Amino acid sequence: METLFRLREHGTSVRTELLAGLTTFLTMAYILVVNPQILSAAGMDVGAVFTATALSAAIATLVMAFAANLPFALAPGMGLNAFFAYTVVVSMGYSWQFALAAVFLEGLIFIALTLLDIRQAILDAIPLNVKRSISVGIGLFITLIGLQNAGIIVSHDATILALGDITSGGPLLAVIGILVTGTLLAFRIKGALLLGIVVTTLIGLPVGVTHLPAGSWAPPSLAPTFMQFDMSQIYTTDMIVVLFTLLFLDLFDTAGTLIGVCTRANILRPDGSIPKAKQALLADALGTTIGALLGTSTVTTYIESAAGVAEGGKTGLTAVSTAACFLIALFLSPLFLMIPAAATAAALVMVGLFMTSPIKSIELDDYTEAIPAFLTIVMMPFAYSIAEGIIFGVLSYLVLKLATGQRRDIGVAMYVIGALFVVKFIIDWLEQAGGAP
Repeated sequence: METLFRLREHGTSVRTELLAGLTTFLTMAYILVVNPQILSAAGMDVGAVFTATALSAAIATLVMAFAANLPFALAPGMGLNAFFAYTVVVSMGYSWQFALAAVFLEGLIFIALTLLDIRQAILDAIPLNVKRSISVGIGLFITLIGLQNAGIIVSHDATILALGDITSGGPLLAVIGILVTGTLLAFRIKGALLLGIVVTTLIGLPVGVTHLPAGSWAPPSLAPTFMQFDMSQIYTTDMIVVLFTLLFLDLFDTAGTLIGVCTRANILRPDGSIPKAKQALLADALGTTIGALLGTSTVTTYIESAAGVAEGGKTGLTAVSTAACFLIALFLSPLFLMIPAAATAAALVMVGLFMTSPIKSIELDDYTEAIPAFLTIVMMPFAYSIAEGIIFGVLSYLVLKLATGQRRDIGVAMYVIGALFVVKFIIDWLEQAGGAP
């Protein structure tokens, strides 16, 4: 372990890394339930998607562990799976085989862009203050996800969001979990997040929120989705639109997640760059390609990795631990899936707190720095998208720096990124106006 992951150099231990990996898994295990449910709306076999989800997550996370030695986990991304099912299949009317072909092509393109260092150049071009604000924005975003999953925050026609019924089972259990986890953290108990999840899950048994394991324990067959590609329309305009959207969403979601979690782990270099970014991005690209072969939507780095980082995870051994959990989940799925969203909500809320710490380092006296940082922070939870937060931050940075004559602060890569964002807005406008397929 020392030879592979240099544990002493990173100031960590095998026990800490394994515990951190388990914590990361427990906070993102919901994807094993949610991803098959979403892709089933596109007509895909639920059992096959479950197996593809677990296998693609395990393989991509192992690549991250051994190639990059970073404590980050990967799995089919939320938002990207919704685009796959509800936009490409349900709305545009294409088959899931067509959508799966688009994901496969996206993965191949990302492998090429990573090997050519284009994705790393985009990562390095994002200004340092915006990078710091990405961590804070993700903290608010992941907190919102946790509160929403638990039913503490619900949608409302008049106010958009509102407080849910916190006297009912799930929300009440989540509130108890937050208090339990907060108490454990206050006493600085090692593994507080994981213990909080376990205790909250057990408390949920007598109140009917946690249900005992049920169903088959055998991994479902991959046959219904394995390599089921429809390549007959890869040269159509619609394929270009779908591909561009997938590439765009994945590129900047992954960029934001890597920057945010690296900031939380204190492993960003002084210039704001990410160590072994190329290898980390390659894990993402390979995960997407392999995931498409197995039969699932785009694989990306997960913001829930911050939960493991908060537990002390610093090396690829954390990722190995998470990957092992995904493989075990194939055979023990009823046991892992019994953990309710209310139990993981507390961990996500606390991770959100941890990730807001870089706000202390953001330059707030210079408005050309402060305004882009602020827009990045608030637009992630408000727009429910890491990518949209980065868009607002980068574009406002470009406009304010140009308007105030500070062109020296803008690199060539930033102009290219800004141009991509403008193109994205034009495509979105054309689609809404009915001028694009």
